[in-house]
Amino acid sequence: MPLMGLDRFVNISGSKSILLPLLLGRMVLLQPDPFLNELTSMFEKSTEKGSVWVTLKRSSLKSKVQRNKMKTTGQSIEYRCLVRATDGKKTISTSVGMKDHQRFQSSYATILKAHMTTLKKRERKDKKKAAEAEKKAASSKKKL
Repeated sequence: MPLMGLDRFVNISGSKSILLPLLLGRMVLLQPDPFLNELTSMFEKSTEKGSVWVTLKRSSLKSKVQRNKMKTTGQSIEYRCLVRATDGKKTISTSVGMKDHQRFQSSYATILKAHMTTLKKRERKDKKKAAEAEKKAASSKKKL
C-alpha cells in the first residue's frame, strides 16, 4: 500500500534513498544535465495532452536566519537560480550557479524551441479589417 501523496515525487535514480529526504520535507536537487534530460522527457510525454510548468527563482539555498547571520558578519551571499518543473504528476528541480548559467540557459532555450511545436497559433485580427468591420456594424445599426 503506497503512502498518500508519495506518487507525485520524483524517483529518478530508482533507489528508495531519494524519497527519504522528500519525506522529511527537504528539497532534492538534480544536477543541471539530468534535470534537462528529465525536462525533455516531460515535454515529450505531454505532446498529445497535458502541460509542463517551469519556474525560475533567485535563491541562496540558505534559511532566512542563516542569511541574516551572514549579513551581520559581512559575508557575501551567493545567489543561485532555482529552476523547478512539473507536469502535475512529478516535480523536478535544479540549482544553477553563475558559472554554469550561460551554458544551462542555452541548453534550456534549445529544449524549449524544440518542444514549442505543439503550441496552437493565436488567431490575430488585422487592425484595419477589425476597424472596417466595426464601422460596418455601426452604420447598419444606424440604418435600422
